[in-house]
Amino acid sequence: MQPADRAIIHVDMDAFYASVEELDDPSLVGKPVIVAGLGRRGVVSTANYQARTYGVRSAMATAEARRRCPHGIYIYPRHARYTEISRIVFGVFAEVTPMIEGLSLDEAFLDVTASLRLFASIEAIGRRVKEAIRARTGLNASVGMAHNKLLAKLASELSKPDGFLVIPPDQVRGYLDPLPIGRMWTVGKVAEEALQRVGIRTIGDLVHADAWRLNKAVGERHAAQLRQLCRGEDRRPVVTDAPEVSIGAEWTFEYDVEDLGIAEAWLLRQCERVGARARSRAVEARTVSVKLREPPFLTHSRQAQLPVPGNATPEIFEVARRLLHVWWNQHPRPRLRLLGVTLSGFDARRGDEQQDMFAAPASKKPSDGVQDLINGRFGAGALVRAGVLKTRGSE
Repeated sequence: MQPADRAIIHVDMDAFYASVEELDDPSLVGKPVIVAGLGRRGVVSTANYQARTYGVRSAMATAEARRRCPHGIYIYPRHARYTEISRIVFGVFAEVTPMIEGLSLDEAFLDVTASLRLFASIEAIGRRVKEAIRARTGLNASVGMAHNKLLAKLASELSKPDGFLVIPPDQVRGYLDPLPIGRMWTVGKVAEEALQRVGIRTIGDLVHADAWRLNKAVGERHAAQLRQLCRGEDRRPVVTDAPEVSIGAEWTFEYDVEDLGIAEAWLLRQCERVGARARSRAVEARTVSVKLREPPFLTHSRQAQLPVPGNATPEIFEVARRLLHVWWNQHPRPRLRLLGVTLSGFDARRGDEQQDMFAAPASKKPSDGVQDLINGRFGAGALVRAGVLKTRGSE
């Protein structure tokens, strides 16, 4: 058994986007609410628990959700509002520990091991976090607590919605063993089916399975890791300020795009989005990648280097536009179902670093600063470049 030398909390907001919509419009409470892209190729972001009773789930095509729940209330996402609430939630986390690993706007791991000296127990810290989130946002959070990340996340999942559960070291087997093997982290659908074919249907089955059966199902390398996880062992640390590997934005079109000018407008819109995110994180990218998907699902990727690492939208767009043109001219009848831009190869910028007097100056565009300021105050998309206007009305 792994020693209980850490105190880890996993917090996951319940049906976050949909709950924010209900908070802002109480008339939605008790009705099936689905936050989703509303176009012909839209995808569900979040469904509240009433909608889930009809089989509606995140990442489901909106068209399928409408088939299952035709009387549901479908709402286009308001990311600026969700980010606003998220900042309040993460502010609560910071009051109990600086060791915060954010997984998304509405989910995080907290390492509160050092905080136990200030609070009575991990349960006391978890209760404080849950009640503070409720008091300041009006929303419910599910809180799971254990001595590692695997079990803390499992605790929040098992207790949803509005959950609160501790898994002590001496009760790990009681919680894990009866669960279907598909509930274990790293076990996808293919691995689950392979394990079931050799008679391993629960986590307890796997813990007691002989090596030959387990190796046959998932391979020797994965078998050792999987057996360790099923014993409830997980030494992954809570990673704070993890460097971002990439920043991306993409758009799936309701109708295929066959006009280069329209494609360029959408490309510029995605460049604005990734540029703003890179600037807000004070990182500069070396590489620009463009993702292009032909109907139905043939995906291409093109990438090139920026002349110097940067995050200015015009420079990002210049490289991305060149990549788009190369791809476009290689196809006799180009059509796009999806278009995206990704930045990678980041260099962190620090204001106190001495600049190399012989290096090429980092590009700074006043227009970016003005746009970021206005959009930060009034919401994303409040100010866009003129080239983006062609995309308006076609979302």
